[in-house]
Amino acid sequence: MRHSEYDVVILGCGPAGLSAAVNATIRNKKVLVIGGDPCSPPMHKAQKIDNYLGLPSISGAELLQRFMAHAQAMDIEIINGKIDLITDMGEDYQLILQDQFISSKTIIIATGVPYKNTLPREEDMLGKGLGYCATCDGPLYRDKTVMLISHNEEGEEEADFMAQICRNVYYVPLYKKIGTMDARVKVLQERPQEIIGKEELAGVRMANGQVIPVDGLFILGGETSPSRLIPGLEMDDRHIIVNRKQETNLHGVLAAGDCTGKPYQVAKSIGEGQVAGLQASSLASTRPTNKGF
Repeated sequence: MRHSEYDVVILGCGPAGLSAAVNATIRNKKVLVIGGDPCSPPMHKAQKIDNYLGLPSISGAELLQRFMAHAQAMDIEIINGKIDLITDMGEDYQLILQDQFISSKTIIIATGVPYKNTLPREEDMLGKGLGYCATCDGPLYRDKTVMLISHNEEGEEEADFMAQICRNVYYVPLYKKIGTMDARVKVLQERPQEIIGKEELAGVRMANGQVIPVDGLFILGGETSPSRLIPGLEMDDRHIIVNRKQETNLHGVLAAGDCTGKPYQVAKSIGEGQVAGLQASSLASTRPTNKGF
């Protein structure tokens, strides 16, 4: 990381996130963009975009490449990763990125199309045995049985970690190529279908009808709902509620792009990103610096 504390940290490197980054950087703010690879998969796959003013019949990949080139020309710091949790520390926000801690005065959420649950009843079971970060909550399940469902290979490292402290670890990969894992991890090829339990997690029913009793369940690698990243964030169904300044109900937290609602269009995302970048810059100038950093 270039800095110990940032003025603006942006989650997402699609059109909304990059637009916000450009506008905040122009105002001399310390900006960090955290995104995936590639940025904005839906846009990257678009064969042709006809409604972006001035650039007719351009492919999504080419337009995204131009956006990225603009950000790189301005030397904007962009890293590949996914935030696990954001905590309001009063004077700033602390973000957990794997084993790293990032401090920022403001946050802009530009994570794209809203998260869809991997399993039914995820929301009901959150905190009742279900979580989204095994390395964060692992010690709670020492000598117990857990299952990890992962959308990508990054979950393998968390499964290996859990194998060191848990009695039994089941791992369900929702991707094709599996690497070498700890021999104590039991890899399951059947897909999960249902969470078993009412007041607390009791097990997981698999596609073949088998119910596997577990004390803890972790779903890894899927897009995490913003309301799980930042407790207290107001949502309307799966979209973040914002005002005309792209502000959420939490001071210093803004949102832009598809995560705020339809239409899911590039031009709308860029416009909202610009507004969010300007407003975050203004808020960062007035929020006090955390003297602990």
